Amino acid sequence: PEKDNDAFINKSIMSILRVLGKLCNQPEYNKSRFEVNALTGLVSVILYIIFISLSRNFTFVLITGVYLLVILNFLSIDKIKNVVKVSFIAAFFTFIIFLPSFFLGYGNNVLMVTVKVLISVTFVNMFAAEFKWNDIVHAFKIFHLPDMFIFITDTTIRYIYILGNFALSLLYALKLRSVGRDHNKNSILPHIMGTMFLKSKDMSEEMYDAMKCRGFTGEYKFYYKFTFKLSDYILIFCDFIFLLTYFYFDRL
Repeated sequence: PEKDNDAFINKSIMSILRVLGKLCNQPEYNKSRFEVNALTGLVSVILYIIFISLSRNFTFVLITGVYLLVILNFLSIDKIKNVVKVSFIAAFFTFIIFLPSFFLGYGNNVLMVTVKVLISVTFVNMFAAEFKWNDIVHAFKIFHLPDMFIFITDTTIRYIYILGNFALSLLYALKLRSVGRDHNKNSILPHIMGTMFLKSKDMSEEMYDAMKCRGFTGEYKFYYKFTFKLSDYILIFCDFIFLLTYFYFDRL
């Protein structure tokens, strides 16, 4: 048969593999290099984002950036690459959105907002890269977030992986069955999306029936507690210094 270009299928397979690889990037027994529990990390990240957003002093923002670089050096090389890549993409889109203000004479504000977004997104990505999702959900529960919010978020993360594997199987099956030249490659995508939708609908109904049979009432329960170590107290001390720095420079 005449050879055909299957770049569309190959790119789709590689894209799905990258997403699944990020979801599987945190092994079950992988410990954080910081040895900080997820509760302390979540409180610190929320604290950083709030006060970075409220700050009007560029010096304080730069000091926070230096502090961020110090923490970032404790991560592995692969995690640093992933965190920095996503953060710079978010900062770049922020700069593009505020670019008209730059030509209107508000260049300082554009630079301030862009740097704030870069630092805030980096903190969030570091938190997501260093802690397991189960610990993050547990930290959400301690903050008394609604169980429905935790349930939807937790289920979404799990089913992105499950449906990603199913989509990967569809693409592999399509590639193995593709013989000869196909001039209607664009018609493949709606069929794949339709099959994915029907599969997700069936899986949601099966999950609902299974959880109903097991007596799930929508309440998340955890049978372990976070323990505070020396690293947690060091991070709490750093948070206290961060707050003092903010109030000092906010008066200037």
